[in-house]
Amino acid sequence: MSFISCEPGRTTDKKANVVPATLTSSPVSDKFHELHEQYKETSITNRRFKHADVVRLLEELQTDNRFDVKKIGQSYENRDIYLVKIGTGKTTVLMWSQMHGDEPTATMALMDIFNYLRQTSTADKERDEILKQITLYVIPMLNPDGAEVYKRRNALDVDLNRDAISLQSPESRLLKSVRDSLKPEFGFNLHDQNTRYTAGKNGNPATISFLAPPYNYAKSVNEVRGNAMKLIVRLNKTLQLYIPNQVAKYSDEHEPRAFGDNIQKWGTSVVLIESGGYKNDPEKQYIRKLNFVALLTAMQSIATQSYARESIEPYYEIPQNERYLYDLVIRNVEVPRNSSSYKADIGINRYETTIEPYTNFYYRSLVEEIGDMSVNYGYQELDATGMRLVPGKVYPKEVKNVTALKTLDVKKLLQQGYTHVRLSNYLPPEQFTNLPINILSGKKIPNNDLILNRAPNFVLEQNGEVRYAVINGFVYDVQADKNGVINALVNQ
Repeated sequence: MSFISCEPGRTTDKKANVVPATLTSSPVSDKFHELHEQYKETSITNRRFKHADVVRLLEELQTDNRFDVKKIGQSYENRDIYLVKIGTGKTTVLMWSQMHGDEPTATMALMDIFNYLRQTSTADKERDEILKQITLYVIPMLNPDGAEVYKRRNALDVDLNRDAISLQSPESRLLKSVRDSLKPEFGFNLHDQNTRYTAGKNGNPATISFLAPPYNYAKSVNEVRGNAMKLIVRLNKTLQLYIPNQVAKYSDEHEPRAFGDNIQKWGTSVVLIESGGYKNDPEKQYIRKLNFVALLTAMQSIATQSYARESIEPYYEIPQNERYLYDLVIRNVEVPRNSSSYKADIGINRYETTIEPYTNFYYRSLVEEIGDMSVNYGYQELDATGMRLVPGKVYPKEVKNVTALKTLDVKKLLQQGYTHVRLSNYLPPEQFTNLPINILSGKKIPNNDLILNRAPNFVLEQNGEVRYAVINGFVYDVQADKNGVINALVNQ
């Protein structure tokens, strides 16, 4: 049995607010961007929060008489699903988040938005305008069973976003019932998407992707869908101030079973928001902030009807989601094969494997491309020109346990080309370590040759010496003073 090393997740929320010279700053969006830190819900700091964490915050909202917090039903496993109402305006807006249990970024932003809408200590024109002109309804966590175990589908293993017609799941029936009873003018379908999407055929991650879902295969545009498009144009202008060239358009292929497509058909202008990737933001805390800005800007635009002044044409100019991005690209490395060698690029992706009680995870990385990757990009890139790939070796001396392993000079082991250490005794918690080396138990001997769809564990030699070690898809500079890595964060 073999186990892999684990790099802990790390979070950053420090981003430079650089406004491109070609764009004009918006006082409203700037205000929301600046206010986020003040209203950020500090009890939630990573993606793997639970239903109970949200319930606690919603119960706190009930102490504010401006909020109406109701249990509207239960999930298949009998977890309560809530609907939050605030505002007194004539325009009804419905937002729903975490239809997929492992897509929580917008849920975090909604908690921040509730904090903002609760504030009464200072005068706030935008807040007052939103609450006066809009009645906002929010389902913060539609799929609490999926969220509990951090998976996409619900406890029945049904994809709720493919259940708008059959309504097989109690969660789907609830959403349909709420939509039909409220008949909102605007709906916001809040999701996360793969972090490796790009905004067009380039290396810019699609940090936020929008879509006005089509209500038929012809992708017709009526007034309902047109209003969603106009609002997206407004939001794209806003987000370009903070993530220039990192906004994309989600695939507009009609999906007849999806809620967004059907709610659009039923007369609600639906905006899909997909939270993707942003470099050095693995816990999506900056993307959370962007959701805060986008959703408040959307509500302010609806309250003032400023979205109506936008043209539909710029919607079609938003670049499409594409798949040109990898977690790590190693370029121009010499790869041995039998008695010869060849030069190639290597694309590596890292995947999270959840650990019970589903609040933590480890990474399992795979080699997903070998060859010419000149049209691809990486969150991390390493130019290995002049370097030779050498498969990692297993340290010949068996180590008693992790405690003994920690006494070894791991950096020296990497410099000697060792990527694996075998333990004679281990406990389950010891299969994951923060040490940059793989742990083995039993007698299995790993094959560390470069093989497609296999774990990447090798070293890169330069002039006969190991320059870098690649352990489970993470790059370590073994010549750096402190086992440094290529970038400050190794997982994004």
